Amino acid sequence: MIIHSFDDKTEPIVRIGDFYGEPKQLVDRCLIVFSKEIHRHLLETFPCEQIAEIGACNGNTPVYKMTYKRQEIAFYLTAIGSAAATAYCREVSWMTGAKKFVMFGSCGSLDREKTAGKFIIPTESYRGEGCSYYYAPPSDYLTVPNSQKLAAIFTELGVPHVLGRVWTTDSMLRETAGLVAQRKAEGCIAVEMELAGVQAMCSFEGLSLYDFLEAGDVLEESGYEMEGLHGANHGLAKLTIALETALRI
Repeated sequence: MIIHSFDDKTEPIVRIGDFYGEPKQLVDRCLIVFSKEIHRHLLETFPCEQIAEIGACNGNTPVYKMTYKRQEIAFYLTAIGSAAATAYCREVSWMTGAKKFVMFGSCGSLDREKTAGKFIIPTESYRGEGCSYYYAPPSDYLTVPNSQKLAAIFTELGVPHVLGRVWTTDSMLRETAGLVAQRKAEGCIAVEMELAGVQAMCSFEGLSLYDFLEAGDVLEESGYEMEGLHGANHGLAKLTIALETALRI
């Protein structure tokens, strides 16, 4: 069974160094960007230098470095989905030396009253995907260790936020009414597609992850609303918050 995939007793056969050579130490912190518009804004607004490249047979992804308030920060446009986003994060850490990652993107709200007008800081993630089981012992939920620290940063910045459980899914097209009801009953306030895998890998590899979300669509047993999705995906307010967070971690 997939939940029994965690093996910390034997060594991996495929090693990251086989693809990228020896690890580098170029930066300390990195932004994980999901929005192509935010990514383009960074490239157009700041002097950027490419410092690495994630290789893949379907196309490579550049990793850039920029300076924000005298702090060097790397960033890249990540793939969507737990397994791909987790691999990208691990490879970027190896190639750049980054140990602190700020991940920010959109999500679906499961509780419109709690999430309206607020950014979401996940405290735990339901492991409805497969990647996390290779990096952490089986459990229904995975703790997000830096949630309280991130909440303190948001309070310092005056950013409205709410803390709560989220649901990481591998398939947004299978978020059924029954599953939505079950996750809500367990206290989940949002659903997204990356956190459980990326957090499990970061905890396993000794990396620090700071994750926050902005709800765009709303999922309820009675139906689906997507009017706010574009703004949640591409709004530049998240970028300013992510950059200010990167200075403080």
